[in-house]
Amino acid sequence: MAVGARPAFVLHEHHRPRHHFDLRLEENGVLRSWAVPRGLPAGAGENRLAIAVPDHDLDHLTYTDEHKEIADIGWWEEHDRTDRRILLTLHGRQGSVRYALIHTGPDWLLRRTTEQP
Repeated sequence: MAVGARPAFVLHEHHRPRHHFDLRLEENGVLRSWAVPRGLPAGAGENRLAIAVPDHDLDHLTYTDEHKEIADIGWWEEHDRTDRRILLTLHGRQGSVRYALIHTGPDWLLRRTTEQP
């Protein structure tokens, strides 16, 4: 499912049971997934809660139904990773945006970095 050698990502917008977004990153043959209740951060330095949810099969890259649509899709690149943080850029339909996924303990924080591509 990756674009060439590039791993894919999808941002799903869910309308039920409560409006939220799911960020899914292709990695090791699955889609690692986070529920992001308020959507991706829009401004530099802005944070959003990201709750890790179970991995999904790769067929979810293009999955939609009456309650779920694709808000964005493309490929992603990793710039740096530690046990507590993943620095990445999403290359989607509207351009490229760099984020940090920061593991805070039970949950994650999705931060739009001040340094952008």
